[in-house]
Amino acid sequence: MNKTILEVTQRIVDRSKQIRSQYLTQMKALADDKVSRSALSCGNIAHAMASCSDTEKDDLTGEHKVNIGIITAYNDMLSAHKTYEDYPKLIREIALKYKSVAQVAGAVPAMCDGVTQGEAGMDLSLFSRDVIALSTAIGLSHNMFEAGLCLGICDKIVPGELIGALKFGYLPIIFVPGGPMKTGISNDEKAKVRRDYAEGIIDRTALLESESKAYHSLGTCTFYGTANSNQMLMEIMGIQLPGSSFVNPDTPLRTALTDHAVKVATETTNLGDNYRPLYDIVSEKTIVNAIIGLLATGGSTNLTIHLVAIARSAGIHITWDDFSDLSAVIPSLTKMYPNGSADVNYFQASGGMSYLIKSLLEHGLLHEDVHTILGKGLLSYTKEPFLKDGELIWREGPQKSLDESVLTSVENCFSKTGGLKVLKGNIGTSVIKISAVKEENWIVEAPAIIFEDQEELLEAFKRKELNKDFIAVVRYQGPKAKGMPELHRLTPVLSILQNNGYKVALATDGRMSGASGKVPAAIHLSPEAMDGGLLPKLKDGDLLRLDAVKGELICLNEAEVQARTAPEMPTINQDGCGRELFGNFRKLVQPSEDGASVLF
Repeated sequence: MNKTILEVTQRIVDRSKQIRSQYLTQMKALADDKVSRSALSCGNIAHAMASCSDTEKDDLTGEHKVNIGIITAYNDMLSAHKTYEDYPKLIREIALKYKSVAQVAGAVPAMCDGVTQGEAGMDLSLFSRDVIALSTAIGLSHNMFEAGLCLGICDKIVPGELIGALKFGYLPIIFVPGGPMKTGISNDEKAKVRRDYAEGIIDRTALLESESKAYHSLGTCTFYGTANSNQMLMEIMGIQLPGSSFVNPDTPLRTALTDHAVKVATETTNLGDNYRPLYDIVSEKTIVNAIIGLLATGGSTNLTIHLVAIARSAGIHITWDDFSDLSAVIPSLTKMYPNGSADVNYFQASGGMSYLIKSLLEHGLLHEDVHTILGKGLLSYTKEPFLKDGELIWREGPQKSLDESVLTSVENCFSKTGGLKVLKGNIGTSVIKISAVKEENWIVEAPAIIFEDQEELLEAFKRKELNKDFIAVVRYQGPKAKGMPELHRLTPVLSILQNNGYKVALATDGRMSGASGKVPAAIHLSPEAMDGGLLPKLKDGDLLRLDAVKGELICLNEAEVQARTAPEMPTINQDGCGRELFGNFRKLVQPSEDGASVLF
């Protein structure tokens, strides 16, 4: 094993000793209740099975049949989650085949950031993760289940479901993906149309036509944003079946994988001899593997927040320093949009997760000695699922990548360091995704231009006031101020300015999309502007330096800025679109580097 990985893992173990011990003690005590529903009264059970078939009622009345609780994120608005519409019926039928019962335990909200980008609803986006965690806990709280299946894919849904499920970690919990939509127009073409629209070259009708060709059917969006980073994460953590993340919807293989997930859930409860509870799977080593997967693939910056919260739910304390130190030794192995032109379907065809995991394991860059839903060890995740005469089998994945311009080996890596870096300095601590940024743009030293909202920047661009070198500071976007919305609408205009030869960068206490692009962006700034520090004191013209080589974000005229009195905080509109209901969330939320959660 790589020495740095071992050192980081050990310090996480040491740092987490007390809260991890408390978590495991609680989970083991709950697991000792051999059959959960045996403690329920007849009235409790009668309510829970009133709508079941006679066969299911007979099974649930006894004490030796598995009841699987389904947490579903189905809705019609997300193409990724529309795939789940018929899953409960399918899973119930499969469960009967394996002599178990399945019930939808609860549904969780599943908003789409692609719909709310730039709108008031985006202020609720990050908080939806904790609402999903709470909803998952409520769904599983009926004490009727010996196992759980989580149906979720997109941005906040998978982290939220996992955070909630970990509080029921004495159950085996399996995540069941729905798969990516088939490839539409190329990502390069889509990005070009967006830039053309931002410059006024094409109209809204042309833009909508392009977007509809990109997002065109059932399934997850095919670029490598947060949704597909989540899928990578669940697989490399061993919570999803090997090779199941990127199989298209409505295919026989997709159905067979769902069938097998139900089978594994049925066979791994504490009613049998192959008990595999979630608390035993999500360990310190599993969390380190998750960080490594994120770094090696140049995944979504959103996971630098979500993984901190996920780990905390399992009694594990990780920090951004852990990400940073691992990034120094983890090579970049993939090129998917926005880091390249290929989509996840092409990544899958090139070798996919089996080759990625195999390559990392062979070079001592992953912990192999972990538990997964299939048992001990990560080697089973170097295999791929196939149908042979209608039967699901796994066979060894490819020995080499079929396209090294998309998925490469450790020896021929795209970069010797990971796709994410932590930036520190007198302004605060932030995160930058460098996997899509050309090295010539890794360092930007320029005057600041201050904005209190992304709309101000967009208006300045339209007035042609930004045709120069600058670092845009968009502040009061943090968790306490606005709920930390994504500022994805800034990507096209900043890209245009960079393409026109200007040195530009972004610094913000907000988030960017999981598809953060080619412009250097120091995001998740902590402390956020609401918490003081240098950020609220900055003015137009202050000289800033973003250095992704050294890992710095600094104000070069610090003494002058420190001597200032911070101006009054701008009025932040949090009325309408339900934002009023989240006032207490904004008061209670932890800083972004602590997971931006209201739950811990």
